Amino acid sequence: MRPNDQNLSLHKIKKLSFNDEEPIRLDKFLSDQLPDLSRSRIQRLIQTGNVCVDGDAITKNSFNLENSGQVVEIRVPQSEPLDIDAEDIPLDIIFENDNVIVINKPAGMVMHPSAGHDRGTLVHAALGHDRFLAGIGGKMRPGIVHRLDKNTSGVVLVAKNDVAHQWLQKQFKDRMTEKYYLALVDKHPPTTSGKIDAPIYRDPKNRKKMAIAPSGKGKKAITIFRTRKKFDRYSLLDVQILTGRTHQIRVHLASIGSPVTGDTVYGYATPTMDIDRQFLHARSLSICLPGDEHKTTFTSELPVELEKILKNL
Repeated sequence: MRPNDQNLSLHKIKKLSFNDEEPIRLDKFLSDQLPDLSRSRIQRLIQTGNVCVDGDAITKNSFNLENSGQVVEIRVPQSEPLDIDAEDIPLDIIFENDNVIVINKPAGMVMHPSAGHDRGTLVHAALGHDRFLAGIGGKMRPGIVHRLDKNTSGVVLVAKNDVAHQWLQKQFKDRMTEKYYLALVDKHPPTTSGKIDAPIYRDPKNRKKMAIAPSGKGKKAITIFRTRKKFDRYSLLDVQILTGRTHQIRVHLASIGSPVTGDTVYGYATPTMDIDRQFLHARSLSICLPGDEHKTTFTSELPVELEKILKNL
């Protein structure tokens, strides 16, 4: 029995012939033959009845191809249309190739559409730059590999195809990336350098905030900091995160009595200086690009408005 043939014009159909002597799993065979599709994407296509072997729909990834001459037919549906309009928003592009765009995100820009943010996001801007991002990595977050808070600036990666998205996301998940930030904090940390190892969870008293979790709860979160320079009432810190939890740096630094300057959520409700954003900047990211065994480091200079603050201090 074949999968539903309705609207075949909206799909790509590929026919492949299995001619090996050794049996092979269906999902691995397709992954080897179709490098432009990730293994997980192929598995979803099998599970949803979009793959036939000798005319019969197969829905098990573990199905073995055993007989030379078997014909494998895979139907690849087009990506769902996005309810997001591309916008002509200038982007500060650090690097771009066929697989990724590396963007220097400004403070004030939200990463992807959400309640109250249906225009002007980085996703809208990225789609304006490259319309083929649509459908890569999620309907509302095409191409987004990792996130920065709205009022945090710096290096952000966007994947340009499904394989690149899977490749990059796996490195974040496996903690293989190196992420460094610059943060100006109120007061001085109790030590000039240190490691904060404290789990984080959703604040039960305010669902819009995160908090340090009690023992046995929350997700593991590790932040390393080192004082780069001390000022009268502030400290400039180099910060490295070994995990990527929501608001991690802001929560961790606030927990040791040195909240990020300008952070009105976890720090002082009224900023201690004239600043309209939090002083937190993703200054570098090291990661292996698709097909590369060695890490590439992308850097972003401190924005002008933050540089001026340091000069005034």
